[in-house]
Formats: sequence, structure tokens, C-alpha cells
Amino acid sequence: MIPKIRTGTGGTYGLIRYLYGPGKRDEHTDQHLVASWNNFAPDPGRNPHRTIAQLAAQLDQPVKAIGDRAPAITIWHCSVRADPGDRHLDDNDWANIARRIVHATGIAPDGDTTACRWVAVRHADDHIHIAATLVRQDGRLAGLSFDRRKAQTEARLIEKEYGLRQLNPGDGTAAKNPTSQERFKAERTGRTETPRETLREAVRQAVAGADTEQEFFTRLREAGLRVKLRHAPSGDILGYNVALPGDRNADKAPVWFAGSTLAPDLSLPRIRRRLDVGPVTDTPEPAGRRDRSAPARRRREAADIAERAAAVLDQDDDEAAAQLVGTGELLDALAQTSPATTRTELRKAAQAFERATRSHIRAEGADIRALRSAARGIVHAGGALGRGEDGGATAMVLSALVLAALAAARWHSARGHAQQAAASRQAAEHLRTAYQQAAATPMRTMRAAGQALPAAERFRQDTTIRTVLGDDGRLTALARDHDALAAVLAEAEKAGHNPKALLEEAASWRELGTARSRDDVLVWRVRRIADLPANPEPPRSTPVTSTRTSTKPGRTAPRVAQPAPVQPAPASRR
Repeated sequence: MIPKIRTGTGGTYGLIRYLYGPGKRDEHTDQHLVASWNNFAPDPGRNPHRTIAQLAAQLDQPVKAIGDRAPAITIWHCSVRADPGDRHLDDNDWANIARRIVHATGIAPDGDTTACRWVAVRHADDHIHIAATLVRQDGRLAGLSFDRRKAQTEARLIEKEYGLRQLNPGDGTAAKNPTSQERFKAERTGRTETPRETLREAVRQAVAGADTEQEFFTRLREAGLRVKLRHAPSGDILGYNVALPGDRNADKAPVWFAGSTLAPDLSLPRIRRRLDVGPVTDTPEPAGRRDRSAPARRRREAADIAERAAAVLDQDDDEAAAQLVGTGELLDALAQTSPATTRTELRKAAQAFERATRSHIRAEGADIRALRSAARGIVHAGGALGRGEDGGATAMVLSALVLAALAAARWHSARGHAQQAAASRQAAEHLRTAYQQAAATPMRTMRAAGQALPAAERFRQDTTIRTVLGDDGRLTALARDHDALAAVLAEAEKAGHNPKALLEEAASWRELGTARSRDDVLVWRVRRIADLPANPEPPRSTPVTSTRTSTKPGRTAPRVAQPAPVQPAPASRR
């Protein structure tokens, strides 16, 4: 159940006329009152002798009675909407819900006969609108404080008592959702998302790995956004506004959004704090094979850094809050440079995880330069291909980021951050889907290589796996669930590494209980430690050319197909 509160000026006539009207798309039906301040307010929807003007006049009477002492803001409007999957609520249910909301917010506390006047109008099955004036009947002003937070708290209690879908309680750090007018406009113009959502994602991607404030503004312009800077009289930049090209209001002027209205952490002071805490530079290319592309090398480097960020989050320290911000930048960098096969899921993962990057816990002075440098390297390396070494390296970094997202969920859950924990788990699911898309080909190749190993070598690698990981089972049987891991250990052994030492190191980095496939995680760790290609070569099948037959007594030699005799041409037969 979602309560949404807005305030306004003037009288209530315009609001009441809208609530009793057909709506913007004829979506209002059976408009009627379900509750009011005295239970006797005129209902234009059910009583033909009552009008909208009469109802509005009674609501506005306390405001008009104090004349010039009336405040500038006089209208309080709260819509309360149930989830589409909730059970049907009748008029009595909605009347009780309305009374609980006005009591919790201070509009009309129970037993206060001189409180504000209010009405609850229902014109759809799944929600009501509460309209109230902010002048009490005794002439005093309504004492509202934290009314939005109180309404949300009461909504959580109502959900439990009525058996409705329970939403996660917020902490005031979430980004502002698009308004209904913004959504309607997006539908009219054929957009899949509102300009607010498009701009929020673009700004987050522009700040990912940015080194300076000027670079941040340059990236915004290169992304095709309109940018307007706000300057102080001294010439210093105070803030910035962004707009989408072609997005204009009724006056044909661009629709500008300040960074702080897109998300709390996208204001210029917060972005400056991030740039100051974690300055980045153009890091040198990571050491490795020169035949790997720049996107592949940067992704391999980012995988190690993501693993370290997950380890810091597992320490359950408040200083780990900064790792969430850096991990969010890493996801934003991957989302804008990933191949088409994984781009959609990575965008969804980045959009979900951005909620996990904000809480009231701030790690002052925490070092996130490694994460921000990794994000910068990925952005500067450019787009990655969905195949070959690029595809394998993408699977490698996604395998590490899944564990980082799950570590973030545990970190938030330990602090009661329900919305952030849910966002982290949602991001992990999108990352898992993206991983399956990226890892399908290289994992299939490694499983085939494991199945093609000679029996003696495969037995030896399975013995190493069971010795290190403590698996139960008979060593005489080949464990086909370890095909890929056995293949990578055999490949590392041919490259001069000790398979047991490699596997022990890979398994010691951090716990593997949250991984859906322990072998997948270990495969990519071993490939990074041994510096093996992220995209292994497929096993070559050796054709059987032997024509040796058995000569042992009691056995019949296999039949060998004889070539068909060549028939002479008709002319040669004569």
C-alpha cells in the first residue's frame, strides 16, 4: 500500500472537481465518499441534490474564516493505493484506512473535534484520495511534521493487519519516483521510460570512473544531454541541471532536472565528495597477454577488484558503505560497454543496485580508488564483444559481481535496510541472468574439454578436487559435475602450475556458500590466478585411423566394408 502526499494552494474546488470528474482517461467510475470529518459531508456522487461546490465550500470554511491569516499552503492531498495483487477492499475498509491515515499524520487525530476538515473519495477499486484543508476548525494551523514518513509507517501496519502485500520500509534515501504526469507524457510521446529515469541513468553513467568535475560535465554533453550550470556571483559552480533534447513543457521550454531531484547522491556536492574521496587516474594496462583486447584485460582486472570489495562487505564494517558506491560505478561502467547479449540484464542490474548504494551510513574517507579506477578503465576501453576473449572476460567479472551483490544484501540486512537489501538481491538475479548469457559458450567448451580428458588424467584431477573441496563420493567414478573444473586444472597444469595449490588459493578467497554453482566461481578464479585465457580453445577431436583387427582366438574379426566394384562404361564392355 502506497500513500502519496501532495500539497497545494487556493481552495479545494479544483481538486474535488477532478476527484468527482471522469479522470484524464475516463478512468474514474462510481465516484463517491467513503468517509469524512463528520460523516455527514455532502456527497455529489451519490446524492443528486448535492454539488461539488457545496462540498468544497464546507471544506474551505475554516480557511476563509481566518481571512488574511490563512497560510500560503492550504490543501493537503493524499492518495492511498493498494497493490494490484491485493484482495478487494470494500468501502468500509477504505473508510477505516482513511481515518487511520489522517490520525497518524496529524490531520485529524482521533477524538479531536476541532481538527482539520477532510473527505475520502473513492473512484476506483484499488485506491482512495483524501482531500483536507490545513486550517483547523478552531482557527489554528495544522501541526504537520514528518507527515509523509508517518503515513508510510501507518501503511506498513495496515498491510499487516489487512493481509496485504507488505512493502519494505524506506529510510528517506530513495530517489524520487516519476509523477503520474511524467508517465502519461512518456506514453504520449512513445517513450519506454520517463525523462527523469533516462536522465538518472545517464548521469550515473557519466560519473562512473570520472576523474574531475570537468570530465563529468563533458561526459554528460557527449551523452547527448543538455547541461546548464548554476554559477555563484563569484563564478563558482553551485550546481547543474540536465534535460533531454526535445523534452519541452507547454511553453516550449526545456524541462530541466537538477541533479538532486534525480537522486540524492547525484547532487553536485555529493558528486564532488565522491571525486575527492576516490580520485582516479588513467591506470596502466594490467599485466598479461598482449593478444587480449583492452575490454578483456580491463574486465579481468575488475573481477579481482570486485572480489576484494565483496570481502570487505563480508567484514560487516560500516566503512564498507563506500564499497557499495564503487560497486555501483563498476556496474554502470559495464552496463554502458557490455555486448548486446548481456546489455539489457546489466542495465537492469545497475538500475536496481543504485538503490543499494544509498543509506544513512556514510564511510568518510574510505578508499574506493580501486573500484573507481576499474570503472574508468572499462569505460575508456570501449565496448566489448559478446564472443571470444571479451565474452569470457565478461563472464569472469559477472561471476565476481554476483557474489558482491549478495554480500551487499547481507550487509544491508544486518542493519535493517530492507529496501537496499531487496535491491541488492534483485541486482544479483539480473547479474546471474547476464552471467548465464555470457558464460554459456566458454563453460560449454570447458565441460567438453573435461569430458575429453584421458581417464587417468581425469581421475587425477577429480582426486585433487575432492581432496581440496572435501567432496564425498567414490574416486573410481568420474564426477561429471566437475567437468569444467577438471578441464581448467588440467589446462593450468600444462601451463606449469600446481593444480592443487591453485585450487586451494581459489577456494580460500572467501566463502562459496552463496554461489549457485561453486565450480563456476572456482573455474574463473583459477583462470585468473593462472593467467589462462578467459575463452578456452575447444578440444580437438582426433579422427580414428587405425584398421587393426583382433587376432585373438575365439574372436571374429570385424567386417570391413569392401569398396563397390567399378562398373565399366558401356563402350568399354565391348
